[in-house]
Amino acid sequence: MTDASSLNADEARFALLTERHRRELQVHCYRMLANYEDARDLTQETFLRAWHKRESFKGNATLRTWLYRIATNACLDFLEKREDRTPVPAGLPGAGSEVLYLQPYPDRMLPEDPQESVVARETIELAFIVAVQHLPPRQRAVFILRDVLGWPASKAADALELTVASVTSALQRSRVTMREQLAGHRLDWRSPELSSDERDVVKSYIDAHERNDLEGLTSLLRDDLRFAMLPDAGTSTTTAKDAVDGWVSGGLFQRGHDDWRGTTTTVNRMPAAALYLRAPGDAEHRLFAIAVLHVAEGKIAELTGFDASGKPWLGLPPTR
Repeated sequence: MTDASSLNADEARFALLTERHRRELQVHCYRMLANYEDARDLTQETFLRAWHKRESFKGNATLRTWLYRIATNACLDFLEKREDRTPVPAGLPGAGSEVLYLQPYPDRMLPEDPQESVVARETIELAFIVAVQHLPPRQRAVFILRDVLGWPASKAADALELTVASVTSALQRSRVTMREQLAGHRLDWRSPELSSDERDVVKSYIDAHERNDLEGLTSLLRDDLRFAMLPDAGTSTTTAKDAVDGWVSGGLFQRGHDDWRGTTTTVNRMPAAALYLRAPGDAEHRLFAIAVLHVAEGKIAELTGFDASGKPWLGLPPTR
């Protein structure tokens, strides 16, 4: 356990002791906010708050617990000011399932600790992150502290300044919502390594783009494909043929928009393709989109695309 006096010694010592927790705190903020850029900002805000409140650290809890408490409340303060960052619950006017502020999370920024990395996959995948967003902010915090981090009710209650009874009630309600949102998904704490099926499918997906092989692309998609392109609204379940026909009618495979290059990557512990498009008259292929794939039984069951044009996303090179 970190000695309280050592934390107060000087700024350099403080940074040395707290910096080791940056990656896991950033993942925690991402689970709360579903937005990579916001998570980075709120992690930095956590360290600023911790420095200014360093005298409040008495050493009764671990430094890690103290930092998680600060990070959680920083995220709650952010969400209180940003009502647009919590989807309207079902049954109320304006309700919808979209999380338009969702951003992917680069695997290279996940914690390096092997145990955390194994647990991270099922609690960092896009479906899980989206489901969490449908919880009211305080329920969201309770669920993450209790069911993701494994904190006891008394510890979560102390962090959120709630009673144990309130935490227990919020956890029960959050579990109901999560079961509804994640119907059909297993949370089985899989290995973070991609399966051979996943590696093969993403490679074939990129190859189909580069060869403009529409039949090959169609064959990779399940007939009950769930597709979304963010930040545009609208997640739809569609047939493989209709999905590809829609991409063609949208101009993605027309002359001048058919010179693709791709590279395999991973985000949110999921297989992904970074797609580069060369426009007419351009000498280079430029980053255009990131396609995150959920593969089931050798087919793409869900495809979430993120518009990456004009931005150096996730440490990927802007051109190829």
